[in-house]
Amino acid sequence: MLHKTYLEAEPKIVQPVSLGLFRSDYMLDTVSNSIKQVEFNTVSVSFGGLSPKVGQLHSFLNSQGLYGRPQYYQEADLPTSQSMDGLAKGLLEAVKYYETSEKTASTIVLFVVQPGERNVFDQRAIEYSLFAKGVKSERVEFDKVTSSVKVDSSSKLFYKEQEVAVVYYRSAYAPSEYNHPDSWKARLLLETTKAVKCPSLLVQLSGAKKVQQLLTDRAVLQKYGFLDEELLSTFVRIYPLDSSEQGQIAKKLVFEHSERFVLKPQREGGGNNIYKQDIPGFLRSLDEKEWGAYILMELIVPAVHDNHILRNGEVLDESIVSELGMFGTLLFNETDGTILHNDYAGYLLRSKTSTSNEGGVAAGFGCVDSLYLHD
Repeated sequence: MLHKTYLEAEPKIVQPVSLGLFRSDYMLDTVSNSIKQVEFNTVSVSFGGLSPKVGQLHSFLNSQGLYGRPQYYQEADLPTSQSMDGLAKGLLEAVKYYETSEKTASTIVLFVVQPGERNVFDQRAIEYSLFAKGVKSERVEFDKVTSSVKVDSSSKLFYKEQEVAVVYYRSAYAPSEYNHPDSWKARLLLETTKAVKCPSLLVQLSGAKKVQQLLTDRAVLQKYGFLDEELLSTFVRIYPLDSSEQGQIAKKLVFEHSERFVLKPQREGGGNNIYKQDIPGFLRSLDEKEWGAYILMELIVPAVHDNHILRNGEVLDESIVSELGMFGTLLFNETDGTILHNDYAGYLLRSKTSTSNEGGVAAGFGCVDSLYLHD
């Protein structure tokens, strides 16, 4: 509804260019022995700032002989993610575009954050990298936006008298964040300014699980000219739970073979999914009309490895599974599809105990990890 309101707002769309700081997550599926996509994240993608720190930690421990003497790993086998600088570069490209198109200088990036943000160190790392590139950042809590910003007659956005080139959301994705009376007003206010949004409403919506389900459909991909067999091979089966033919198949599968699936709502962040045998009971607790708000996704069967996890000062000596996220930055025009900047921006490896279904780090299930490359 908010996007429809935005399309009808006056003035009409004043900034068609959007910035995406994306992360596409993958796991190795042992059944097909191939990489499968878990999800594509379009808003507030996390741990791009902390992933390099963990990689640097592991490299340091290795260099000190703490994994075994002499060095247990070759230095080249422990690549450190460049995601902190990669994401900051994406923000920088958006700032450069704005300043060129608006013929201005000395603008800022406005981080829109949650109150009492726990993941602040991840965000600060990107801020500092951006500052090293010559761009200042400011932070404002989402529920304080309307009382903190100003918009001039030309739709330019200002915060503390500073012109904002990019609005970078590290919030505004959870339903609870829209309970404040001014939340919807704040999102619409920011959306209708000349500042480049990261992400815009439309880009954020494109990361919904329903969109992911549609984009695994061969017919949908063919319609938009994106049919690629190599791309298709990375998808698992994802079903709607509606009245369509595929939806009817899903409703049968979910009660006969629930152990093969995960049920996902249209939510971001960890801790929202329903797994395996818990699915039938959960669906029965809802009116069937509400089932369409979920997608049914085939489970990936990942490889299991022996390792240790350090979490909250406790060492867990359990088998683990890992998920690899690939960061990318994309600056593009939503109106005509013109791509202004498109780049790989580093990686994130998350590991969790193999007995845990969920994997979100901030949600309390996983840990930030780093890669070891070997032949």
